[in-house]
Amino acid sequence: MNLPNRLTVARFFLTLGFVASLSMEWRFGHTLALLLFIVGSITDYADGHIARKYNMVTDFGKLMDPLVDKIMIAGAFICLVPPPCIPAWAVVVIISREFLITGLRLLAASKGIVLPSEALGKHKTGWQIATVIFFLTVMAAREFDGIGLSAAFLDQVQSRLGAPLIGIALGLTLYSGVGYLWKNRELLKTP
Repeated sequence: MNLPNRLTVARFFLTLGFVASLSMEWRFGHTLALLLFIVGSITDYADGHIARKYNMVTDFGKLMDPLVDKIMIAGAFICLVPPPCIPAWAVVVIISREFLITGLRLLAASKGIVLPSEALGKHKTGWQIATVIFFLTVMAAREFDGIGLSAAFLDQVQSRLGAPLIGIALGLTLYSGVGYLWKNRELLKTP
């Protein structure tokens, strides 16, 4: 197994650790979740970059990299619903888009066609990651009582910046999904 594929597998296990850290009640669980998510996000960038730069693209990577990316993003957004961070309806829209595009790629693969990622999809992922990191940072800051950030201040930061970040991530998610489906609409026609 080459380095990009190992990074993909590592990202899967980082995601499991991230979800477990957010799901268990312990003092610095949110801080650990933030760190694991950041490391996972770095591996998301690194595995693709290394695979393309050093011609290490494999069938395993073509299948597992986007799948693990979707697991990481879906896990993050689902975990951010209970502490009132991201509305459940927005998470359903984001995850639905990810499943629809994955389904379209599987349909294309069954016809011998590879649908590559597009620049807009990469921007969408970047904004989704930024949104998750923002909310995790606010949650982690709440774990450090002595740093001088009051709960009221953190609530204000979250309410003022959180909604625009969700809006941008959601808008790009919908726009890129509809554009990708439209561009590849011929695949959806029955023979």
